[in-house]
Amino acid sequence: MADHGLAGFERTTFTHDGVTRKVLRRGTGPAVVVMSEVPGITPKVLEFAERVAAIGCTAVLPVLFGTPGRDPHPSAHGRWGARAYVGSTFLKLCVSREFTLFATGRSSPVVGWLRALAAQEHERCGGPGVGAIGMCATGGFALAMATDERLLAPVLSQPSLPLPVTASRRHTIDISPAELAVVKDRCARGDLRVLGMRFRGDRFVPGERFAALRRELGDAFIAVELDDADGNPEAIAAPHSVVTEHLIDEPGQPTRTALDEVLDLFRTRLLTEKPDAPGNESGN
Repeated sequence: MADHGLAGFERTTFTHDGVTRKVLRRGTGPAVVVMSEVPGITPKVLEFAERVAAIGCTAVLPVLFGTPGRDPHPSAHGRWGARAYVGSTFLKLCVSREFTLFATGRSSPVVGWLRALAAQEHERCGGPGVGAIGMCATGGFALAMATDERLLAPVLSQPSLPLPVTASRRHTIDISPAELAVVKDRCARGDLRVLGMRFRGDRFVPGERFAALRRELGDAFIAVELDDADGNPEAIAAPHSVVTEHLIDEPGQPTRTALDEVLDLFRTRLLTEKPDAPGNESGN
């Protein structure tokens, strides 16, 4: 692919608690917050957002890091240019106070800003609530955002934080105990279903993490676990990005089935179901 010029995407900003970030938006209907993986909002992430818009939702993409539309593949900017871009983005995340890469038992501070964005988009777009998908470094954000009852459809795609550099970190995800208790209560009440996706060989998303989510959330946690051989062999990295870089966009392919399951969750919760008007009880 090549860099995406962002044609078809509205460019806006959102400010909360003194922090202003750029936001891309496409479509009409209930909002789905699409949080990109490292190194940023790539052409593949934008393709996913276009699919969200095509089902009748508004794709809302906050610019959390990286250059929107830039293609990380070496064919676009050369091998060293690609490595430098990915490396510099990761280093910025390591030193940022908004992202918690290693700590356990806490959410990244940026989650509060994302909850506020989701609340505004719900007010602007209407519908029964909001959907959210996080990928890689943002994968767990959708879970922490679900303390707000307006968040009806959280998707955790390859949730990679905290980085599993120790055994204890392999068994946890980036959410505080208090926030997890709220999410567990919503799941127990039947108000919430959480979709998680990973490749079984992904060293950033160990199986222990999904096992912990099953224990904590019970039947409300729907796990999609793919064999590494199911990933796109033409991708530049080991199997990791389920609905973007490692997607094989052909009917019957396991990654395409996973993508369809994500879109079906958004359809069911945001375009079909009509739950009681939710309130906002936590975290904002």
